[in-house]
Amino acid sequence: MDAVAKPKEPAALRLAAPAAWDAEADDALVCRAVRAETHDVKTFVFAAREPRRFAHQPGQFLTFAFEIGGETVHRCYTVSSAPTRPDTVAITVKRVPGGPVSNWLHDNVKPGSVVRAVGPMGDFSCFEHPAQKYLLLSGGSGVTPMMAMARTFHDLAEPRDVAFVHSARTPADIVFRAELEMMARLDLHFRFAAVCEADSPAEAWGGFRGRLTLPMLELIAPDWREREVFVCGPAPYMAAVKAMLAGAQFDMARHHEESFDFEALSASETEAVEVAEAELDAAPTVRAFRVEFAKTRRAIDCPEDQTVLDAARRQGVRLPSSCSKGLCGTCKSKLVSGTVAMKHAGGIRQREIDAGMALLCCSKPTSDLVVDR
Repeated sequence: MDAVAKPKEPAALRLAAPAAWDAEADDALVCRAVRAETHDVKTFVFAAREPRRFAHQPGQFLTFAFEIGGETVHRCYTVSSAPTRPDTVAITVKRVPGGPVSNWLHDNVKPGSVVRAVGPMGDFSCFEHPAQKYLLLSGGSGVTPMMAMARTFHDLAEPRDVAFVHSARTPADIVFRAELEMMARLDLHFRFAAVCEADSPAEAWGGFRGRLTLPMLELIAPDWREREVFVCGPAPYMAAVKAMLAGAQFDMARHHEESFDFEALSASETEAVEVAEAELDAAPTVRAFRVEFAKTRRAIDCPEDQTVLDAARRQGVRLPSSCSKGLCGTCKSKLVSGTVAMKHAGGIRQREIDAGMALLCCSKPTSDLVVDR
């Protein structure tokens, strides 16, 4: 009788202690799974090409370099998976109408696809602010760092009191709803509440309705003033939450927020007009250098004490950026000619600097520049 072949174990299980993933050595990530979370949100699960373990703090992000239409496009995405499950790393992305990257991800990235990424980066993490009680407030896509934190606390089974409040348009838009409700059933220390603006076609919403308010918060977590608060979501949501907490005399030293506008280019025409020439007039002794953008054929004057990104924003030139701290790498650009003084926070590698790349958010010109943008 022929022997029955045993199924092969996954490679990750054959190694007792895989090495840590090091983007400097190999920044390639292979998509292992794609999961639909809602009608317009997907989770993409990645692993290293060889068995590796990912080390990150819940709430941190990766910076991806996607090849789209013959160009390299950088975007930051928060890790939605927990570091307690280190053999894979996941991001959760909402399809944004007209968004060049989110639509490309939803339409093209499948199991077996290879992308490039560096990181992890960022200090928006519960690990940076240890406490016994947390309040996690999220709106829309801002749920991802909160989910990483909630999953971590759940896996560690630590007696941390966590209240998680998520705001969504409709019940159909509540990302991770089933998992969050399951965690709330299993863990006495974890509470989850959703706030919806309207019903969905398949469900009349019976929970908290409208926008998050202080009376709602009092009902969900009466002791919210005793908690370390983390907030993430669209800018209007975060501004409203911040004003609500400050108006209630909350200790804002325990308020932490994070937001990335992944699809938008950083400056609007309205913002550009507000600054204009006033600051240049106020400092007539400051030298200004000419910065030309080769692809768009735009040119600006950039004072030597101002970053190229700031000067571009003020003069109506739209450039991609996310963190504006020299951390994420989204504004990374090739300098065709000229020199800059750059103080970055890890968002660019030395070999990229040697190849003439620069982060525009933390680069001040020391000569006239030509930028490949």
